[in-house]
Formats: sequence, structure tokens, C-alpha cells
Amino acid sequence: MDIVTQGLLGSAMALAGARRKEVKIAALIGFASGLLADADALIRSPSDPLLTIEFHRHFSHSLLFIPVGALIATLILWPFLRRRIAPGRLYLYAFLGYAASGLLDAFTSYGTLLFWPFSDERIAWNLISIVDPVFSLTLLAAIVYGVRKARPQAAWVGLGLAGLYLAVAVVQHQRAEGVAQTLIQQRGHTAVRHVVKPTMANLLLWRSIYESDGRFYVDAVRVGLFSEPRVYRGEQVVKFAAAQHLPQLQPGSALAQDITRFTHFSAGFVALDPTRPAVLIDVRYSMLPTSLSPLWGIEMTLDNQDRHSLFVNYRDFSPDDRGRFIAMLAGRALP
Repeated sequence: MDIVTQGLLGSAMALAGARRKEVKIAALIGFASGLLADADALIRSPSDPLLTIEFHRHFSHSLLFIPVGALIATLILWPFLRRRIAPGRLYLYAFLGYAASGLLDAFTSYGTLLFWPFSDERIAWNLISIVDPVFSLTLLAAIVYGVRKARPQAAWVGLGLAGLYLAVAVVQHQRAEGVAQTLIQQRGHTAVRHVVKPTMANLLLWRSIYESDGRFYVDAVRVGLFSEPRVYRGEQVVKFAAAQHLPQLQPGSALAQDITRFTHFSAGFVALDPTRPAVLIDVRYSMLPTSLSPLWGIEMTLDNQDRHSLFVNYRDFSPDDRGRFIAMLAGRALP
């Protein structure tokens, strides 16, 4: 999730295992340790832009790396806290704060290498958005109350409520997936692959992406807590195939390698941008759940295939798009 929520979860975890007289320092250690896993975003190369996305949520988010990450956090914090806490207690709180970082990211749609080095598969359970204020504020309220009242038990309540929210997310995901499957059947399609992802900051509006007969179809599914589901039909695009779309691609070139790397990162959900033919996009993500306008992609340098591709972020969200998003979120008909 977002880096602040990573810190809040780490703080709540450490606070839940704290002694009453150590609640403040435990919450601080947990928060700092929860942030540390995302330091992998600093791994980058000016000559190889894809290195950043390859290593973000990589080894530092692995379950096997938790003891090491906690030790690194302890070594960083020890010079500042050595007069206030014993090293064993510092490591305990750092361990608790770091422990849930990878698991939390696995609940999102981005995915993380949870089982590295045994597997390079990005685990993404697609249950919660990268940014979800309900989840984050639940943890924040529990931490503030627990620290102010010196009650570690408040963190257990906050973690329990956050877990309950994730349970609701499971139900909502299953409902959205069921509606999307019905839509696929109504179209007479056979989905080779199908994923359903939450849209930003809510559990009501979901993005459905599936592959059928060499094409990707994106749709929005709105599943209200107390209302009938609603489908908003979206766009479609041809799946990218190098042999078909880039016959001039030179095997073994930097461009060919970048296409392979980006395709792996995108779990194979790649296509050429309909508006920018030289851009290979990740079909799974868009600001608008019915749209193919991407959140990111790589700009392919066909005239110089020995140069690495540029990884580009797109954040186009016009007032019209915002209006459509809000209408879908509210379950209203689109104009």
C-alpha cells in the first residue's frame, strides 16, 4: 500500500506487542520499520529505467527477509535510541513493525515477491486499493488512542477492525468477480485469464480485465453493499505479440529484453497504446476502470534497439473522467 499506511501497520503491530511503559517508543520503532521495506524503490539506474519497477516490492518484501529487514532497522535506529531501550526490545519492535509489510502489499493489486527467492511470482490478491483511507484511518485511530492512553490493547482492536475490513474486501471481490463472469458468459467469450481489481480508495467499484481470443476486455463492476450490482462496459484492445506487431524487433537487443521484462512485470497483460503506438502498456491499470488509458508503460525505441526503453507514468485524469468515475462509484447511469 502507500508508504504511510505501511508505517501505520508497522506501528500498530509493534504497539500490540509493547509493554505499557514502552508504547510510545514501540509505536515509533514500528512505524520506522514498516517504512523500511519500501526503501527498495530507491534501487534505480539512469541507464536502465525498468530496474526500478523490477526491484520495487522485491526481496525486501519477502517473508524470508523479515528477520534481516528487522535487523537492518535495528542497526539504523540503535544510535538514536540506545539510551531509551534495550537492543533486544528494539529488535522485537522492529521485527513486529517490519513483519507485515510484504503481506500488506500482497493484499493490493500491485503484487509483491512474497516467496522470493523460491519464486519470482508477484503475489497480488487484489482485495484493496494502494490507497484506502478507511483502512489507514482505522489503524491511525487505534495508534493514537493506544499511545495517548498507554493501552497496547487498542492496537489489537485496530488490527482486528482492519482485518474485518479486509474480510469485507474478500466478499466484495467475490461478488464483483461473479458479476464479471456473468458478463463474460453473456458475451459468449471464453476467458483465458481474468482478474478483478479494486479502484482507488473504495470497495464498491472494481475493474475487470480478461483475455479472450487474443484480445483484452476491460469493464467496470459496481457492487454496492445494499444495492444490486451494475456493469459499465468498457474498451477492448488486441493483445501484444512481438512477432505480429514488431516484426523488425531484433532478438537479444535491449529493446527485446525490456519487452520481455515489462511483459513479466505486467503478468502478460500488455498491449500497444491505442493513442501512442510506440508505447507498450500494462492493461491492468487505468485511472478510469472502463478505459485503456494507461497508468504506465514503456516507450519503445525502434530506431535504436540497443538503448533501454523509457518507463513512463501517465496520470491523465480530466474533469470529465472524474465525473464519470464518481458516477460509477455512486452507481448512476453514465451520460
